[in-house]
Amino acid sequence: MARVPQVVFIGMPGSGKTRIGKEISSLMSAAFYDSDDEIERSEGLRIPDIFEQYGEQRFRQIERDIIADFVSTDHIRDGERIIFDGVLSLGGGAPMTPETQENLRSYARAGGHVVYLNAQADEAIEHATRSGNRPLLAHNPHQVWMDLYSKRHDTYMDLATYVLPTHGKTPRQAAQTVIDLLSEHVIHVEGAQPEYDVRIGTSTMRHLPDILGKNTVRVALIHTTSVQRHSDKARTILRRAGYDVTEIVIPDAEHGKTLPVVSRAWNTLGEIGFTRSDAIVGVGGGAATDVAGFIAATWLRGIRYVNCPTSLLAMVDASTGGKTGINTDAGKNLVGSFYTPAAVLADVDTLRTLDQRIFIEGLGEVIKAGYIADPQILQIVRQHADMLKNLNPADITDEQMDVIVELIERSVRVKERHVSSDLKEHGLREFLNYGHTLGHAIEKLEHFTWRHGEAVSVGMVFAAELAHIHGIVSEEFVHDTRSILDSVGLPTSWSVPDDNEVLSVMHRDKKARGHMLRFVIVDEIGHARRLENPSEDSVLEALHRINTHA
Repeated sequence: MARVPQVVFIGMPGSGKTRIGKEISSLMSAAFYDSDDEIERSEGLRIPDIFEQYGEQRFRQIERDIIADFVSTDHIRDGERIIFDGVLSLGGGAPMTPETQENLRSYARAGGHVVYLNAQADEAIEHATRSGNRPLLAHNPHQVWMDLYSKRHDTYMDLATYVLPTHGKTPRQAAQTVIDLLSEHVIHVEGAQPEYDVRIGTSTMRHLPDILGKNTVRVALIHTTSVQRHSDKARTILRRAGYDVTEIVIPDAEHGKTLPVVSRAWNTLGEIGFTRSDAIVGVGGGAATDVAGFIAATWLRGIRYVNCPTSLLAMVDASTGGKTGINTDAGKNLVGSFYTPAAVLADVDTLRTLDQRIFIEGLGEVIKAGYIADPQILQIVRQHADMLKNLNPADITDEQMDVIVELIERSVRVKERHVSSDLKEHGLREFLNYGHTLGHAIEKLEHFTWRHGEAVSVGMVFAAELAHIHGIVSEEFVHDTRSILDSVGLPTSWSVPDDNEVLSVMHRDKKARGHMLRFVIVDEIGHARRLENPSEDSVLEALHRINTHA
């Protein structure tokens, strides 16, 4: 078990790192550390005296070593648990040391928060010169401060996991903003171009201006009517930040994933003069984020977009991974692209506005993630099955939300691992389609009256039955699959309309190769594999076993 600070403050002298850090320490009953104080304690000298006796170079070496003791993760063994505890404030010049930069990057990759307090110059200079403990600002402080800022700002921005402008905020207000940030779970998706973060927490939409940046002028806010309250929030945040916002409202669910809907959106972007420096923000469930991503990928051959998922299924699956697409008469998601978002901002408070059926369908994708890669997900679901099945989203308690957030985070981490190593589904990523071959066929043949997670649930039972027929898993495995899905209110059987029609649709699945059907199966919990070209008899037998009319 290794302990490192929960948050590290960086920024210019006088930006409030100590004041805000102590405020957070008080509000959270957490330890507060200041690297300058730790240096003085270690050396038995005040900072100005260290500069005078040993010079700045020696001071930076001492500072580097002190900071390494707090944030270095090099000594942490693989699998060792990291405890994030306390707040650390760094001196203004500390992040300019290469070793400290690398330690801060490793610390952030391990899950720590590096917060850049970006202060207004006049305020910071006044605060910095008041203490008399700033050797570099002893002469001509305004000019020196501005020169240092021009040299350090880009490095601060590069190292920060979050940038907090402090102008107009009291220390208490700034501290509360950081406390809200600390409740977020940040998952970095590697292997994407560009790489991006998935942020899971409350009020995550507040990050939109930081992600879109100052060069973006216009934002197209794409959403469904059912999430108007959430799109209103996004629109307010964007307009307050100075963006020109155009709303594009699309039909709910799969009815919005059509070429005519996309064509109307393209026309709107053309009419308002959308350029490559502009951006799209998708707000809604999985279908809405799929469409927003597809429009972003195809307009001018690609512009930036941000996903703000509002349903459980969108948070754990659809919004992350860079798959975008629409449906056609031939099948689901057969037209699309691999195109990654600039960020995914999952505000878990939006779950409180869901219909119970929409919440439960998201558990289908959660359970899928458990079967293919994370058995702990299944343990959590089994332990809390009654709560999840009978949950009234509008009345979610803090304790219930903690369970849900853990399931979301674990599911997203499963997807991140598969996507980071195989962005365009040439190998490992294909395992994310467990239950989807039949699931997509059900959605198509039921004219999308079934929700995606419900169809995937039956698809997982079908895949388990197929694996059992081929002697890969036991009958008990099939029983357990049905049991866990039943326990949270997901369907486990389907009234198969016509065997040959189902086979025909499955042959058009993205995983099919030529005339050969390919399925993802699980041979043991946490380990997925492919089953290629199973006999038609075995596929029909598996369909028979999930058929309510059999």
